[in-house]
Amino acid sequence: MANPFTAGSFTWIGGIEDTCVYPAPGAGMEPLDEYNLTEHTENWKSDLRTVRELGATSIRYGVNWPLVHIGREEFDWAMLDERLTFATVELGLTVIADLVHYGTPTWLTDSFADPDYPDAVARFTRAFASRYRGIVDHLTPLNEPLTTASFCGLRGVWPPALTGWTGWTKVTLAIVAGISRSITAAREANPDVVIVHVEAASLYLTPTPELNTHARELEAIGMLPTDLLLGRVDPSHERYSWLISNGATVLELDRLRVDVPEVDILGVNYYPDLSPRTLSYADGVVSQIATNLGADGLATILTRFADRYHLPMLITETSIEGVDAVRTQWLEDSVARVHELRQAGLDLRGYTWWPIMDFVDWSYASEGRNVEEFAVDEAIIAARSSPNATLIGQARKTPFLRRMGLVRLDELDDGSLKRVPTSAAARFSDLIRGDA
Repeated sequence: MANPFTAGSFTWIGGIEDTCVYPAPGAGMEPLDEYNLTEHTENWKSDLRTVRELGATSIRYGVNWPLVHIGREEFDWAMLDERLTFATVELGLTVIADLVHYGTPTWLTDSFADPDYPDAVARFTRAFASRYRGIVDHLTPLNEPLTTASFCGLRGVWPPALTGWTGWTKVTLAIVAGISRSITAAREANPDVVIVHVEAASLYLTPTPELNTHARELEAIGMLPTDLLLGRVDPSHERYSWLISNGATVLELDRLRVDVPEVDILGVNYYPDLSPRTLSYADGVVSQIATNLGADGLATILTRFADRYHLPMLITETSIEGVDAVRTQWLEDSVARVHELRQAGLDLRGYTWWPIMDFVDWSYASEGRNVEEFAVDEAIIAARSSPNATLIGQARKTPFLRRMGLVRLDELDDGSLKRVPTSAAARFSDLIRGDA
């Protein structure tokens, strides 16, 4: 399949929330499978058709690794055979396959900390790239290493439930090794593969002068997984000694500077009211408050990634939570800033609204407790009010629905979810037609 992300091009992309975390028994959380929670499992064909009807020509789509890779050398491709063929052949979409989205197969007993993890994910990548060569040639080996390490290694929310910076370091090094081996495996199985490395934005500010150093440290850590992947972390790197002090070995770090993989496109995920954080003291500890920096924050992040890595880029996730008008306004503001950045010479080749549909908050699988590392500013909460949902009967998921999609999910009397296009969906289509 032709590569739409060539120099000078611009592609509109849709994304369907695909978090897929299946914990081991007794892990203290329920499975977090967004395809099931949003009823995409039942409505996948119409959901994919919606992406195309909105005008997008590409889609970021998760492949549910925990459910497909059923044993060390066993794969169940039935679901993907059907869906990927429909998306590409029937609808003409270019699929960017999201190979790992926060979860691993349960037979990897220690998840990302399992000694077999890097080889296991490489085996899966090789098998996937070989089977779907010419159908799906665009691969993201792992979505958001930074977020994965936070949930799985720093704060113990998802398997392997490690904590502290030593846990973060252990998970991060395993993730990066897995991505590196996956890229090698993908290129061996499919010489035409295009690797889209996707990372979360990290942007910190503080009104407290004594926290300035901490803010800069967190931003440096935010770049560390990609620095490691691209072989940039040697003894002169600002975080090298910090990694060693948190459990990394010299041998591990040296290995990552050998046979450095090639990344074709850098994907950046930015949410205007979630990605930027304000640091403050609360009860003697440093707290993070999500802060809306709007399109200025987007420009800052994209420029920072461009200046550091000199790679062509995609916005691989962006949206905002709120009423329809809030979403429409962010769509217009962000697209306008994207055009300004491109005119100024930034090599930005695509824009993804993620998610196309609302999704179920991750706290749903953890007995409703907040699983994020930040609190939310009161002004942001106010902007999210009046979610335009008409609830009839007893709510099951409504309190957990995140109103970030171009298509709203409304819970009906029987508990099913009705898909309702918003004004932002119509505006998305208008912008695509205008761009064309």
